[in-house]
Amino acid sequence: MMHVVLFGAGHVGHALVKVLGTLPCVVQWVDARDELFPDEVSANVQIEATDLPDAIVDEAPAGAYFIVMTHDHSLDFSLTQRIMRRDDFAYFGLIGSKTKRVKFERRLMERGVAADRLAEITCPIGVEGIVDKAPWSIGLAVAAQLLRVREMTARLGMSAGKVNRILV
Repeated sequence: MMHVVLFGAGHVGHALVKVLGTLPCVVQWVDARDELFPDEVSANVQIEATDLPDAIVDEAPAGAYFIVMTHDHSLDFSLTQRIMRRDDFAYFGLIGSKTKRVKFERRLMERGVAADRLAEITCPIGVEGIVDKAPWSIGLAVAAQLLRVREMTARLGMSAGKVNRILV
């Protein structure tokens, strides 16, 4: 079963959680802004209102699917750096443009992340060909991408990095 760790409770996060709530997965939904979480969520969604998201990264199980879509680029980078310290995730998706990806890659390499590991980051996120930027469209595209990664990982018995290199 997929264990999804989603950082960000904005509009896209809400849309993605609605879709993930219907799938066979566990979702840890993380944001410091407690007031953004809805009063009710699907049974498979765990709300984590915390000012210490790094701890959530460290405590996630091996094979987790990380998705970073917060309201703050510096928080996105901090989480990205923390996630890249791990080598056991199934998927790491970062919301953003190709420009954001290039900037993050440069900063990560300056901080010692090996260039060959950068292929493990999926940014922009979502299945290819969906260009609509509406929250629901992004949520559906990301959920489809997670399912695709899960299927390929299971079918091919590959690590996340190898699967991402094929999908990119």
